[in-house]
Amino acid sequence: MTDFFANCPKVRFEGPDTDNDFAFRHYNPDEVVGGKTLKDQLRFAVAYWHSFAWPGGDPFGGQTFERPWFTDDMAGARLKADVAFEMFEILDAPFFCFHDADVRPEGATFAESEDRLKEITDIFARKMDETGVKLLWGTANLFSHRRFMSGAATNPDPDVYAYAAATVKSCMDATHALGGENYVLWGGREGYETLLNTDLKRERAQAGAFLRAAVEYKYKIGFQGPLMIEPKPQEPTKHQYDYDVATVYGFLKEFDLENEVKVNIEQGHAILAGHSFEHELAMATSLGIFGSIDMNRNDYQSGWDTDQFPDNPREAALAYYEILKGGGFKAGGTNFDAKLRRQSLDPADLILSHVGAMDVCARGLKAAAAMLEDGGLEAARAERYSGWDSSDLMTRDFGSIHAEVRANGAGPGPKSGRQERLENYISRFV
Repeated sequence: MTDFFANCPKVRFEGPDTDNDFAFRHYNPDEVVGGKTLKDQLRFAVAYWHSFAWPGGDPFGGQTFERPWFTDDMAGARLKADVAFEMFEILDAPFFCFHDADVRPEGATFAESEDRLKEITDIFARKMDETGVKLLWGTANLFSHRRFMSGAATNPDPDVYAYAAATVKSCMDATHALGGENYVLWGGREGYETLLNTDLKRERAQAGAFLRAAVEYKYKIGFQGPLMIEPKPQEPTKHQYDYDVATVYGFLKEFDLENEVKVNIEQGHAILAGHSFEHELAMATSLGIFGSIDMNRNDYQSGWDTDQFPDNPREAALAYYEILKGGGFKAGGTNFDAKLRRQSLDPADLILSHVGAMDVCARGLKAAAAMLEDGGLEAARAERYSGWDSSDLMTRDFGSIHAEVRANGAGPGPKSGRQERLENYISRFV
């Protein structure tokens, strides 16, 4: 045991009337909602990178956090693992997620970096056996090191492509060894800053070949979970090839991978793409590629990805409504890809940020389940499109449609979309 969280007790459900900061008010993991416990519906995961590897910097200032494991050696990596699993137990979090660079320091060679990852993988395996915590997904950091400044799979240098492929292979091996339920390919720098030095067709072909190789390797090692792409627009490059769900689906169709790869959708990225979170979720479920979510929020007065913990139950309800409507999580879950504000220095802040976020998500999911059971939204939607139930227009040609419309005389009048009525309906549940 470490003493990092010495003043943080284990968090338990105490109900909405408690005045205990270290207690859940709405997240009762054993409460059954929609036929499953909240623990099984929400499938919470802690993000290793923001919780334990992020130093508290922003575009205008450097490190503000002081952590005893912020050392560039394996002793710090081992201490970080000890603290991480203590936090998972305090929160009773069922899952966690990680990049390779989060859990081990960079080695002088690729082989040394891989050996360090294997050592931490063995440590994780022991701790997972001891605690029952599982791995929701693993991924590779192909964006922080300067070698990836021009991308990984889409890099103009084939040696960087090869290094990235080898890195993903080692991270897939680690994820598979730990029984991970998914593997995410996060293309943080798969894009371009200027067209003046960019060959779009070539880079897309490289990205397609890279993803196909990942799919092939998944089958080679017998990994059972889905591979996922995380859509992300603009930041940090001018244009990202994985801009949003629809863009990713078009990419998957182009390379015949739409039945092999799903999406991990982040709320903050959806907003940067000019969408709502629920839009991206609805799009993914309608296309059959929904996999998992990164739950966070942006500061709506900032134009960049602030990765804050969720605090809006109404937003959460609309998101989980689309997830539940689509059948709920299968292998995916709710990963808190969120970080403390750089002024939140205390160890307790790390625990309490997750407590509040888990409560917000629980409130949202319970409201979403109640709306689905009530059926009001679906009934209103069915009524709005009811004219199509007996229509054959989609099978007819323009000529026959034109003749019928001309013979009918006056055209149809508009019908209300009843948006405010439906917004009021949502308010009944949240």
